[in-house]
Amino acid sequence: MVDMSLYAAFLVAAFALCVSPGPDMMFIVAMGGRGGPAAGVMAAAGVACAMLVHAIAAALGLSALFTTLPTLYHVLRWAGAAYLLYLAVKAFRDRSVLGAEPGGEGGESGESGESGEGEGGKAGRNGMRRAFWQGAITNLLNPKVILFNVAFLPQFVDPSLGHVPGQLMLLGATLVVMGFLWDGFVGLLAGRLSAVLRRSARVNRWLNIVSGTVFTGLAVRLVASSPK
Repeated sequence: MVDMSLYAAFLVAAFALCVSPGPDMMFIVAMGGRGGPAAGVMAAAGVACAMLVHAIAAALGLSALFTTLPTLYHVLRWAGAAYLLYLAVKAFRDRSVLGAEPGGEGGESGESGESGEGEGGKAGRNGMRRAFWQGAITNLLNPKVILFNVAFLPQFVDPSLGHVPGQLMLLGATLVVMGFLWDGFVGLLAGRLSAVLRRSARVNRWLNIVSGTVFTGLAVRLVASSPK
């Protein structure tokens, strides 16, 4: 169904894209820095799922709407920027420690008994779900990703082989898997480093400020971007 020479070229290009620092990677590093290794990996999983949605949209031709409806592009762009700013405000206001419910009281661990462990486990699960959805929403609300799929994936499709939507889906799924493996590793690494650094309350606060600054910078970048 695919031209293997084109697919090999795609793998090289996709790998170069995955390892190059970009908005998604910066976001995942910030999430790992705030929530620890699991949060970093879950944020990467959220981004990967959103990328899969983009790939499906590209295969179905839905992404082409953004090239003909500039207003839709700008609405999504501003919505994405607003969401990133919301995350930035939460990070700046966060006083919790690693693994605690963001913004919660009594962040220090080790002061509660069995009940505390249960509450901590529930808070941890909620934090993982939150990291996943924040990663997914941030990526879904970035119209640049949609336009990227429209411009990038078709370059490695051979129409003479037929099954163009299937070829696009294969390329998109490959990009999703490669991206998740790399971004998950980056999120895990960022989380492990932050877990060590957050033993200091001062460093803990500094990391939250850095995360908020990253989210703010991504929002500004999104607002300042153009369709081309």
